[in-house]
Amino acid sequence: MKRHTLIGGAALACLVLATSACGVAPRHLNSGKVLPTTLPFSEAVQVGRTLYLSGQIGNLPGSLKLPPGGIGPESKQVMENIKTTLEAHGHTMADVVKCTAMLADMSEWAAFNEVYKGYFAEGRYPARSAFGATALAFNARIEVECIAAK
Repeated sequence: MKRHTLIGGAALACLVLATSACGVAPRHLNSGKVLPTTLPFSEAVQVGRTLYLSGQIGNLPGSLKLPPGGIGPESKQVMENIKTTLEAHGHTMADVVKCTAMLADMSEWAAFNEVYKGYFAEGRYPARSAFGATALAFNARIEVECIAAK
């Protein structure tokens, strides 16, 4: 016979949210491997075992320049940037549980999808939202933010 333990109120909130209110202080992280560390945001914030990544564009590491060629090369670079950021902070692509993709042109969604799906095991894709934006930073075609958890 299995026994189940019920966790009440505050204890459950601590397990689910892992917030600073539960004694887990957020860690603001910048590896410098993808983005210049002079930008006014953290590349990631870790709270407990959850890692929240800032939106990534397909910039070439260490610069704010985009690879030439449009959505294909930018999509590959944005996913490589996400992978690099995750690895810099002890996570992998397999830890990603949610992504949000913002596209400058929704007609490029299929092209982005072709690149995106190559970074995850088939059938084990993160939850995801995608939407069109009128403009993205540095005239990027794609921006992706992710949440990873262990």
